[in-house]
Amino acid sequence: MGLHCGIIGIANCGKTSVFNCMSNTKAETTSFAFSSNKSNIGVINVPDARLKQLEKFQKTEKLVPATVDIIDIPGLTKGSSNGEGVGNTFLADIRNADALIHVLRCFDDDNLPHIDGSVNPVRDMETIDLELQVKDIESVTKKIARMEKLVKVGDKDAKAAIEVLKVYQDHLENMQNARTAPVKEEDRRYVADLSLLTAKPVMFVCNVDESSMVTGNKYVEAVKNAVTEEGVKILTVAAALESDIAELETDEEKQEFLTDYGLTEPSVNKIIREAYDLLNLHSFFTVGPKEIKAWTIKKGMTAPEASGVIHSDLQRGFIRAEVMKYEDFISFGSEAAVKNAGKFHVEGKTYVVQDGDIMHIRFNV
Repeated sequence: MGLHCGIIGIANCGKTSVFNCMSNTKAETTSFAFSSNKSNIGVINVPDARLKQLEKFQKTEKLVPATVDIIDIPGLTKGSSNGEGVGNTFLADIRNADALIHVLRCFDDDNLPHIDGSVNPVRDMETIDLELQVKDIESVTKKIARMEKLVKVGDKDAKAAIEVLKVYQDHLENMQNARTAPVKEEDRRYVADLSLLTAKPVMFVCNVDESSMVTGNKYVEAVKNAVTEEGVKILTVAAALESDIAELETDEEKQEFLTDYGLTEPSVNKIIREAYDLLNLHSFFTVGPKEIKAWTIKKGMTAPEASGVIHSDLQRGFIRAEVMKYEDFISFGSEAAVKNAGKFHVEGKTYVVQDGDIMHIRFNV
């Protein structure tokens, strides 16, 4: 799909540990701030219990989960937008991300000193936000200057653009993020080309110690209170512990470990699913004896567009899609039973694919 999440956070917040829990790629972690000079790129398998349920009714050689790309961006600090710490090189990686996972340090550890001298996740969040806001103000101010030149030659749309851009400018200068700017949805087109850093969808991940992984702690509560009005997702993970879980070889060992800590699944699985949703993605399935596969598509895609994710020929020669709902297939137990129950549908080019649809594409090239 070409969409990916960026993981951001203050130096030594446990960001790379979270990345390692999520990704098939393992990156080096250290206790030294600014020890990394490059972003780490990985691929996440999206946990989906529906795949194993489908296998109960259709024996298959392999299960193939949906995937999404993730990039671990080196830790930022005060002044990053002006070249401090790792500098602003990595702000480009943030700009290219489609959504952000902001990891916040919510644990005490005398062996891992905080770069600002004390643990305060709300302060850390505000530090990162400020650095991103500074870059966004630069982008907006430059575009206002360009639009002012167009106004002088009679461009009426440029005048409307300036009005909207100045709303963003004022909002950002008041230390607010672009995603909460009071503009109409249709007016956001005037900043679409800027890929504003603080306009991106975001979720917060509170990295806690293992004793706080189920109940949270005072730091998590402070974060929740700080972002109440934004309505963003806040999840909790004990990255150090989950790194240990990820190293276990069998599912049985992992489940036993989780049970000991009162968990039904790794917390990182919830983060991955939320990240998938944050990217405005969902999955449809193809089911057969060779493989059962979850395909990643953008929400709102039509059947031909979704077919193109499998292969461009399917989209080019699309005739129709034969569709079963996941719930119907599981309930009735076979394609034939779904047909007999009148739940089997033939859909055309305007059909919008729903999460969990089981599809077979008819095409001719």
